[in-house]
Amino acid sequence: MADYNGVAPERLDDRLLIKELEAIHRTRHETLLYGSSDALRTHSSRMAALEGEYLRRHPQRRPAPGRTRAGARARAACV
Repeated sequence: MADYNGVAPERLDDRLLIKELEAIHRTRHETLLYGSSDALRTHSSRMAALEGEYLRRHPQRRPAPGRTRAGARARAACV
């Protein structure tokens, strides 16, 4: 059983899954800094479930070159 409230990620259509991911990422920092331990645990559980569902649906996604370790090293070398 999940440690969060809300619609199970596998029941969300793609548009709503992305909307939920955007919302949870937007609130992450504030939850970390100011939320209770229970709030952070619930937030983490929901975020992991949403991200896991996204990755399940998109196993062949291609990361942007600048978002890889090699891309980060290349950016650092240019500075």
